[in-house]
Amino acid sequence: MKALHFGAGNIGRGFIGKLLADAGIAVTFADVNETVVSELQKRNEYTVKVVGEECVVETVKNVTAVNSATDTVVDCIAESDLVTTAVGPTVLKIISKSIALGIEKRAAANNTAPMNIIAAENMIRGTSQLKEAVLEHLSDEMKAFTEEHIGFVDSAVDRIVPPAAEGETDPLAVTVETFSEWIVDQTQFKGEIPNIPGMECTDNLIAFVERKLFTLNTGHLITAYLGVLAGHETIKDSIEDDAILAEVSAAMEESGAVLIKRYGFDPKAHAAYIQKILGRFANPYLRDEVDRVGRQPIRKLSPQDRLIKPLNGTIEYGLPNQHLLKGIAAAFLYKNEDDPQAVELQAMFTEKGFAETLAHYSGLKSDAEVVKLAEDAYFSLK
Repeated sequence: MKALHFGAGNIGRGFIGKLLADAGIAVTFADVNETVVSELQKRNEYTVKVVGEECVVETVKNVTAVNSATDTVVDCIAESDLVTTAVGPTVLKIISKSIALGIEKRAAANNTAPMNIIAAENMIRGTSQLKEAVLEHLSDEMKAFTEEHIGFVDSAVDRIVPPAAEGETDPLAVTVETFSEWIVDQTQFKGEIPNIPGMECTDNLIAFVERKLFTLNTGHLITAYLGVLAGHETIKDSIEDDAILAEVSAAMEESGAVLIKRYGFDPKAHAAYIQKILGRFANPYLRDEVDRVGRQPIRKLSPQDRLIKPLNGTIEYGLPNQHLLKGIAAAFLYKNEDDPQAVELQAMFTEKGFAETLAHYSGLKSDAEVVKLAEDAYFSLK
């Protein structure tokens, strides 16, 4: 079995690419980083440091790479059984053209074997959005071929993969936590579902997408924003601050109450899941900086993201939300001159004030009671 994986960065090599290679699949990475591509071509392997209670170094073998900006990537798509991505939401549209050309090449070669495409991105229904972008490049005839032979499989991913350690010189070095979760929508595959240990199938993907978004992502971000305010540099340092731990735990319980109400998750099992997430934040081997996690506050204040979506759930079900509101308020105290979104948020806040700014980015009404409560939380934090 052959797989092409777009994105040879830390997440690509440390998570999805590793799972595929560990399953005995021949993996070709596609990336624009010529140094990484060249090293993968030369070595055909790399090491991954897996850290939890202890540190283990594992070797990933039977891999190579191509430059994703060349025509070679189209040939690879045409010959692959599986295409996966870990490139970030904004890059999906860019690679959609290459995927469309690869599908056209398969059709021209009369290759009707099923191929499945899985966007392993930190977003909701990322593969469905990629599919829309791919179809824009195809004729009606090619759209019909695609619908019959190409599966676009949505997924939810969860693994903390921090940036390379300071002073690391090996371009292929990568560190990941022990925990990983890759859940796919089994109803969207074409042909037989591949047996990939570490890839879990479900027919109710959205429940697990929201569980991760409302728990890991919500907790991670609030830990970062409160950590910045307390003068901490890392997620580990922040979550070991008792005051921050209490706030983050309470916010995750609020978002968790929405999940329990909406999807019928077992309360005890979900409480255990929250504790597992908090333990991951305190991993002594991971240097995850609060500034990295806090970046792009505008995206994270959008209606479908990790702060506002669980808040809207609490409003829908009449549940408590004061700790989620504190997390939202903390976003307005996040200042980072190197992050364009943080700069933009502060500029609009200065000009328009809290209520209008939050309403603009979140979709909440500026005169809503929750917006007033979030503003009160901002002044209490400040």
